[in-house]
Amino acid sequence: MEIRLEGTGGPEGWPVPGCPCASCGRLAPGHRRPSSIVLDGRVRMTDARLPAGYTVRDTADGREVTGPGGGRLLYAAGPATGSPGRDADGPFDAVLMDLPDRPERLGDLRRRGRVTPATRIIAVHLDHRVPAESELDRRLGFWGAAAVPDGTVVDTATTEATTEATPPVRPRRTLLLGGSRSGKSEEAELRLAAEPEVTYVATGPSGGDDPAWRARVRAHRERRPAHWRTVETTDLVSVLSGGPGTLLVDGLGTWLAAVFDECAAWPDGTSSAGHRAALDRVAERCDALAAAWRGTRAHVVAVSDEVGLGVIPATPAGRLFRDALGRLNQALARESEDVALVVSGRVVPLPL
Repeated sequence: MEIRLEGTGGPEGWPVPGCPCASCGRLAPGHRRPSSIVLDGRVRMTDARLPAGYTVRDTADGREVTGPGGGRLLYAAGPATGSPGRDADGPFDAVLMDLPDRPERLGDLRRRGRVTPATRIIAVHLDHRVPAESELDRRLGFWGAAAVPDGTVVDTATTEATTEATPPVRPRRTLLLGGSRSGKSEEAELRLAAEPEVTYVATGPSGGDDPAWRARVRAHRERRPAHWRTVETTDLVSVLSGGPGTLLVDGLGTWLAAVFDECAAWPDGTSSAGHRAALDRVAERCDALAAAWRGTRAHVVAVSDEVGLGVIPATPAGRLFRDALGRLNQALARESEDVALVVSGRVVPLPL
């Protein structure tokens, strides 16, 4: 089945005519035309009924089309409606998906075996929900998908197009640093959104009697894909030593605060020798975490606070915590293939 992508933009294209946003302002008019898909040179994807020889099912995964030659295509754009997808039907040869909308749909398809490494994944309905083409390419690299120019032709018999698919970018250990509300957690979730299986490791407290903290925890939970597994623990050494898998650890700052609690290391008037012993226990826990990070076989993205850019903390406790977290960040960064700083939602790579 031949798939011609006459247009790959959103409903109004990209840029949207007359739109004053920065994303649209960066592009020349007509850069991407509204999405339009033609099959075998004669059948439009949006036709209510397709000719004889084509099998069409509208499912919760999207519009599934099987061509006369057996090629299988999924067109996943717009809200998920229709009957449940039948996993027994096997994988698709090609998937055209609105990835800026809900990339986690791709992860769920992978989890269920409907998308395999042989499936060609192409992003469609592209528009100003993404700040720029360069940012789109960066995200698609994490998701194992590609954006192609308008006019590209794909054949499900070969799933080859004039533009090669971008291979997934999978550094084994990634450390994302940032200040409060910098977007570091969102960046971590974005990078893993299209993974089939993710364990989200939450190291912070549930919120207790603090309504603001409970709201923050709830917002994090609601952002996560439904098929992700969540583990709430401060035993990161055991998690990192647990074998292969994909982990998102959020975050190291709350982990370290819990370690200070567990080791009774906050300044509280204890004798100098007793406090020194408590700080030594904290250092031992940090060394053990760094060793587990170095030796992990998992694909892991960890989020940590960058606490060294502000004013010097006014309290002894604040200064102790800042210094300990700074040392921990350095230790993990030395053993990370990828380190980045997130500032105001923008990602600044920190290469060696």
